[in-house]
Amino acid sequence: MKKKSKPMKIIIIVLIILLVLNIADFIASVIIYNHNFDHRFETTEPVSHIEEFAELAATKYTFSSDKGQQLTGYMYRYPELNEHERPHGIVIIAHGFGCGGHNTYMSVADHFAGKNYLVFAYDATACDESEGDGVGGLPQGVIDLNAAIELVENEYPEFPVMLWGHSWGGYSIMSVLKYHPEIKAAAECSGFVNASDMFEIEGKNQAGYAIYAMLPYIKLYDRLKFGKYAKYGAFDGLSASNTAVMVIHSADDDTVPIEYGYDKIYEQYADDPRFEFVRFDDRGHNNVFVDKDKLAALNDDFRDWINSQGYDPEAAENREHYLSDRTEYYKTVLDREKWNDRLNFELLDSIIEFYEKHLTD
Repeated sequence: MKKKSKPMKIIIIVLIILLVLNIADFIASVIIYNHNFDHRFETTEPVSHIEEFAELAATKYTFSSDKGQQLTGYMYRYPELNEHERPHGIVIIAHGFGCGGHNTYMSVADHFAGKNYLVFAYDATACDESEGDGVGGLPQGVIDLNAAIELVENEYPEFPVMLWGHSWGGYSIMSVLKYHPEIKAAAECSGFVNASDMFEIEGKNQAGYAIYAMLPYIKLYDRLKFGKYAKYGAFDGLSASNTAVMVIHSADDDTVPIEYGYDKIYEQYADDPRFEFVRFDDRGHNNVFVDKDKLAALNDDFRDWINSQGYDPEAAENREHYLSDRTEYYKTVLDREKWNDRLNFELLDSIIEFYEKHLTD
């Protein structure tokens, strides 16, 4: 038997080394991926509760997602308003990542319900009242939203459906249009276009441009875990439907930089009449739908209170004390009426007008 030539042996050794390195990179990427997503998220203070909204009522629903995990959602409404006038339609709210569940957006739900819409808000997998040991990954948001839409359309087939989402929810409502082109209108705040975008954003913050060597493995793992839900992103949903879409973002967003969402969508759809774009300069990420002046007043109230406690909240040795006091403030001192009234109602009303313009499309 003829022996392999030396150059051939070298090629084989190099290929083996490359294979081992690729496997090692894939394993490292999976470990980092799971570290970010394999845990639960619970809403922390300040939390809005339905009892704080006098006219709001809720009906609880549980429904299954892809692995049989039971998700929890609530259909919110203004009963007195609904008695005198038929609701215009249903708005489904998709919440952001890491904030817990939908309770963060109770004020938004209340405002939409007060405009005579039914509002369905739910907790995604492994968030607040929904089952699951871990979120699993960003495409899970699209899967859970798909399940929520199917529940709502089965339970309330007589009503048109609109979507509202923030951050992860913004990505989810755009992507889910691939499977639900019948949705009348969608308003997304601070969303991103692809699931891998968030790894790129965070990775650049932590590891610089080295993150680009890991992204192919992240995308592969996403595909292995979530199949078609990882394959298709926001642009697939937007191109597969005629749904009217409002895109809202702030240029100073450092959680989802504007070039990962708004800018990409604007570049492709700026001249498309079914799109409307709202661009702020100074609203950040979490507060893109919040009134700046109201938020500043709330922050001033908190700053005055914390400064009255008799210690330096900026000092490192007081860190634990400060965090404990902040939680106590949110629970017992915070003016709940001001907190629930902090929204940019002009923006929210423009979203309502946008929905109403497309209800009969």
